[in-house]
Amino acid sequence: MKPTNYTSSILKVALFATGLAGIVAEYTLSTLATYFLGDSVFQWTMIVSIMLFSMGLGSKISKWLEKNLLEKFVWLEFSLSIVASNVTIIVYVFFALYDNTTFIIYLLSVLVGLLIGMEIPLVVRLNERFQNLKVNISSALENDYFGSLAGGVFFAFLGLPYLGLTYTPLILGIVNFSVAMSLVYVIWNELEPVVKKRLIIYSSFVLVLLVLSGLFAKRIVEWGDRIRYQDPIVYSEQSRYQKIVLTYAGGDYWLFLNGHQQLSTFDEALYHEPLVHPLVQLHPQPLRILILGGGDGAAARELLKYDEIASITLVDLDPSVTNLAMNHPVLVNINQGALSNEKVEVINQDGFTFLEGVKEPYDLIIADFPDPRTVDLGRLYSKEFYWLCRKALNPEGLMITQAGSPYYAKEAFECIDKTMASAGFHTLQLHNHVLTLGEWGWVIGSKLDRDLKEDLKEISIEDLETKWLTNEALTGLVSFGKQVFKSSETVVDVNQIHSPVLYKYYLKGRWDLY
Repeated sequence: MKPTNYTSSILKVALFATGLAGIVAEYTLSTLATYFLGDSVFQWTMIVSIMLFSMGLGSKISKWLEKNLLEKFVWLEFSLSIVASNVTIIVYVFFALYDNTTFIIYLLSVLVGLLIGMEIPLVVRLNERFQNLKVNISSALENDYFGSLAGGVFFAFLGLPYLGLTYTPLILGIVNFSVAMSLVYVIWNELEPVVKKRLIIYSSFVLVLLVLSGLFAKRIVEWGDRIRYQDPIVYSEQSRYQKIVLTYAGGDYWLFLNGHQQLSTFDEALYHEPLVHPLVQLHPQPLRILILGGGDGAAARELLKYDEIASITLVDLDPSVTNLAMNHPVLVNINQGALSNEKVEVINQDGFTFLEGVKEPYDLIIADFPDPRTVDLGRLYSKEFYWLCRKALNPEGLMITQAGSPYYAKEAFECIDKTMASAGFHTLQLHNHVLTLGEWGWVIGSKLDRDLKEDLKEISIEDLETKWLTNEALTGLVSFGKQVFKSSETVVDVNQIHSPVLYKYYLKGRWDLY
């Protein structure tokens, strides 16, 4: 079997497709690992590193391939097409069957790396008769790297936002299969009958598998999600930033982001009323309010109970969340149409970036972010972030942040309080028992040096319409008992961008008792 000049061109296109499919498989597996296993920085770091290492192993293995290199390359392309196109399906099947995805996610990263690593040296060897060494090596790596860039752009701007993790890998598998078939077409007349028979059988198998994957991928993923969430799913979307799932059980709805509960209609008032009302009551004249996060609209709903509030700016990174809160009947019923109120302005932007550009200060800031379980989320609980919050407040301004559990993750809770204080706030810790979350906490920060605890005791909310919060419950928010679990840390450090410690405290929490 002798390669032709046209064969050389197809081989280069194949390397481009390999780079494209490989990088998308990397990103897909990293995103799945973040979704199922958490700690995005760790997962992305390890999966990319393992895949690169496996590429090195694949390159090493390729030196033992001696005969029928062109045919072997086609087999590798077919194999990469199968693995890369089905990574999401395989992960969901394993989760459904074994309730664990760690092994399979990392095994798939090894397989993809091995296949890519074997392909590149083979192309160089097949192409050596057409180009001298320096041009051959350069063009091979050039096409692989250019394909990687195309794959990254595709994943970030088209794949994840529009196709989701279900169909993005499938598209890339089809690309690899098409390139492999183009190569088979070019060399067909030079193949021996027995090789032709093998390729017909294998290519038919791959084609059927791709068709079946396209037909059943969504059902398989939904099956895995049903097993994971245990309750019927009424809405599911993979946005550019996270997996959004809304479930229904026992007459109540539950909202999850990346598998973590954000609210339940069963008891969300026990979370949102302590988040909003103590803060508003402590300010003499709250007119301009900033909500960072809180894309479900429940915090905005509570703020709209105060006629004196003139404007509410809600900044949430993910437009899919705020669009859901504005248009889905379940969320609209929860937030009572708050995000469509004329007083509320919704901005889809990173909260940190938004604060950097604030020109007109606010009276109150409510930070309602997901728990700081990763380095990137910890940035929104950092000294630098709280310094920007303080800068964005009026002289009498106050802020509040959700701070996780003061019992399950005591060190993380104390770290948030200490970090706010290091940014110049005078702080007050709050807590409440949210039935579906357990014991939960918040930290209020004031620019003024005042006794927030005593001030809170003087507040009356008798005329305020609430589901749970009363005057007596309000004073109970600041009453803490003795520490339940022995702390493993003698000194809790301040969380800073260049020294992220909060996520470590959070992950060390006693969540096994949750």
